[in-house]
Amino acid sequence: MTDRELFDAYQKQDMTLWKTYVDSLNTHSLSNNSLLIEYGYCGYALEYDKPHATPYISRFRAHVEAQRETLPPGHYEMYMSAVYVYELRTHESFHPARAMSLAKQATKIAPKDPLVLAYYGTSLFYAPKPFGSKREALDYFERAEQLFRAPKWKYCWVREATLMYIGQCKEKIK
Repeated sequence: MTDRELFDAYQKQDMTLWKTYVDSLNTHSLSNNSLLIEYGYCGYALEYDKPHATPYISRFRAHVEAQRETLPPGHYEMYMSAVYVYELRTHESFHPARAMSLAKQATKIAPKDPLVLAYYGTSLFYAPKPFGSKREALDYFERAEQLFRAPKWKYCWVREATLMYIGQCKEKIK
């Protein structure tokens, strides 16, 4: 599947294509882009198919750990933060402080990576006070959005999600 096909499916909210893609992954076929799709699909599964999300989250964790040495700077921390959040939501583990710490650490390792900045913005957006802040989230989303303007991000679902979060932050801050 191409980035364009996966992006189009995201825009249409047709995650069956994403499920097919994620189901086809194995440890030897992983790339940073496949982990990004897997991360997104796990979030979707938690929202819309929670009873079936746990095996996807377990596989995602295994894939992240298997790719630790080859991931771009900050991505291991970002993805492991997501794993902890997902496990918290399925009651598999309880590490909210560790999840937030890893997300923040990722921004220190990769302060110019739009995926990392957008992920931290998302963490701040959803975290309860005093850990979260819509104003601080907006700052991270806006920084990410500037970097997402580069042509290589044209078909990145996180770019589009970031634009949505910017609008939501502005609405909630009013």
